[in-house]
Amino acid sequence: MAEGLELRQVRIARGGRDLLALDRRIAPGEVVTLMGPSGAGKSTLLAYLTGTLPPGFTATGSVRLDGTDITRLPPESRRIGILFQDDLLFPHLSVGGNLAFGLPPGGSRADRRARIAAALAEVGLDGFADRDPSTLSGGQKARVALVRMLLSGPRALLLDEAFSGLDAARRARIRDLVFDHARRRGLPVLMVTHDAGDAAAAGGDVIVLAGDAPDP
Repeated sequence: MAEGLELRQVRIARGGRDLLALDRRIAPGEVVTLMGPSGAGKSTLLAYLTGTLPPGFTATGSVRLDGTDITRLPPESRRIGILFQDDLLFPHLSVGGNLAFGLPPGGSRADRRARIAAALAEVGLDGFADRDPSTLSGGQKARVALVRMLLSGPRALLLDEAFSGLDAARRARIRDLVFDHARRRGLPVLMVTHDAGDAAAAGGDVIVLAGDAPDP
């Protein structure tokens, strides 16, 4: 069984015109960077991989994760995590309440609290479960978003300009943290970025797309 994330002869079109074509396997722990101008279809590809391709786009080919064809599975069954530029934390919930959304159903309340506390400690946020997200720095919010995604148990990770909202120092720290967690967990990573520094830090292959159709 081939492990990792496989894009098998994936083609995405809009209005009958090809937007992009990609045939690539991303091994566990490998980071592949996707670059190109706005409109090249980078975010559209991520939407396809997560099962959220917008109306008006069509796609052919298949997506396999750890040997299983997930092409037609609903988004919640694909086990693909995604991080965006915005942290998307729920402002009306505590940090712990936000992280609880990442946990699969089941388990006792004490067990879930323990898992949340352990996950926060792993990223240097020990004792933050009761904090209001509005009191966190940008880097702390990014770490909470990462933890919430990891608690859902993904088998692959997508990064959609995930570091672009951070200043240079925080960007480097959070980027290294994300890559380190992905490699230790054996997660294949596909990263969309406009920043050459992100690509260099990833240390993997860089795929450059060219196109003029608007991203969703």
